[in-house]
Amino acid sequence: MLVSSALGAHPGIGIVKDSKGNIFYTDLKQVWKITLDGSKSVVVPGVHTHELYVDPQDNLFGEHLWYNGESKDTWGHYAWCLKNTGELVQEIKPTEGFLTNYSFVRDSSGNMYWVERFTTSKIMKKNKTGEITKVLEGKFSFIGWLFAAKNGSLFFTESNQLHRLSPGGKLETLAENSGTRSTDFTLMGRNYNSYGIWTDAEENIYMAMLDSKKVIRVNSNGKSETIINTNSLWTICSGIFDNKGNMWVLENSATNDVRARKIGKEELAGGQTASGSLTTPHLLITIFTGIAIIFLFFAAKGILNKRKQRSVHLAI
Repeated sequence: MLVSSALGAHPGIGIVKDSKGNIFYTDLKQVWKITLDGSKSVVVPGVHTHELYVDPQDNLFGEHLWYNGESKDTWGHYAWCLKNTGELVQEIKPTEGFLTNYSFVRDSSGNMYWVERFTTSKIMKKNKTGEITKVLEGKFSFIGWLFAAKNGSLFFTESNQLHRLSPGGKLETLAENSGTRSTDFTLMGRNYNSYGIWTDAEENIYMAMLDSKKVIRVNSNGKSETIINTNSLWTICSGIFDNKGNMWVLENSATNDVRARKIGKEELAGGQTASGSLTTPHLLITIFTGIAIIFLFFAAKGILNKRKQRSVHLAI
């Protein structure tokens, strides 16, 4: 049950833009749209999707993932598309299990990429005709999120490292030891500290670090620097640049609130910037939640001790 809960609850990285400059992002409950004038609305309700993709025709793609309960202990999914006409259709019908041989990581030619994680992991590719090929195979500690750049390069994280796979198949490490080991987002030994990846117009690479609460930028020469560093209760999960050069970041709070926030290009050019802090209501909720968890822990411990004492008494 704990594994199932964790698989469905880790933060999403889905923040994308269309050709007009509209921003779309997921909060794991629905998909939001922010227009150029700043207005915000839900465009795809009731979907739990971690990733999003917008094609060159401004069609928006995502999935819906759900857990069928402890009695069945199974998962289900379907893939959807919000067409540029506003019509919402299912690309893949409701199916048991997790999404396979289909991905929201796509290059400018429409090829899909995904990771098959085993003792020996593989990065797979499906072209427009449906042909599936292997583009990389090797032993990695754990491959995190994938990102496909416009120039055909694939970027992926492995624990605290950032790797690039060129279109010609050359694999190189761009950044090492980029953050501390995650505590909140570690599952079965997997490190989720290195999170969403994105690029800017100059092909610099950006990587969100969940646990160390920072954003790293790596230039084309491999030089790495921290451009955002924060001690707030909001954590950046992913990002994207809009048509005017502003950076939009997808953030998750300590109370599992989600927001998309714009960081102006002038602010970025000025050096390190800090993420926003929680509002007073959110901070109070966080404090009371922490107190409640501590209370429940000691209450449960007391109940277990009483049951243990009772069992010993009955045995005697």
